[in-house]
Amino acid sequence: MRSECINYSYSYESKLPVGRLVVQLADKAQVCTQRSWKRPYGVGLLVGGLDESGAHLYYNCPSGNYFEYQAFAMGSRSQAAKTYMERKFETFTESSRENLVKDALFALRETLQGEKLTSSICTVAVVGVGESFHILDKETVQALINEFEIAGEEEAPADEAAPQDQGGDAQAGAADQGPTDQGVAPMDI
Repeated sequence: MRSECINYSYSYESKLPVGRLVVQLADKAQVCTQRSWKRPYGVGLLVGGLDESGAHLYYNCPSGNYFEYQAFAMGSRSQAAKTYMERKFETFTESSRENLVKDALFALRETLQGEKLTSSICTVAVVGVGESFHILDKETVQALINEFEIAGEEEAPADEAAPQDQGGDAQAGAADQGPTDQGVAPMDI
């Protein structure tokens, strides 16, 4: 992926859009499913990036399909995190960076079965406008966990920021209704 970005930058003197990178990656994975002598990819990739059109989060399937999401979780026991994010994703656009990290940690906590959330079992990476991609160190993550009281707190972070008027409740109810008529999950773009 890095070489694709470097080649594009050299050829066109601009940065490769995230969507185009994901399409190229999906095409390579899809070719492996068509040829009998090629072994298909065995992993899905979660690709997040920032370009001129904004922030993007894509999931690449081993089959060569790709989907854009507002929020996504993958791996074992990821359904609990997906359910949490489906309930809260509408508030993500108005949330601060700290609340987004807090929501991510809450979603991760939802996947744990009897384990306590600590910095030794999770990694937090951040990318944003004017902020290059970086991974937070374990001490910072543990401080965030302690500050937000993730381990013992039962109330979700987005619930604190949600408006208490009737309009806010109606919006939350619409998010809980499930997939739209088009057969897409509510977090799909």
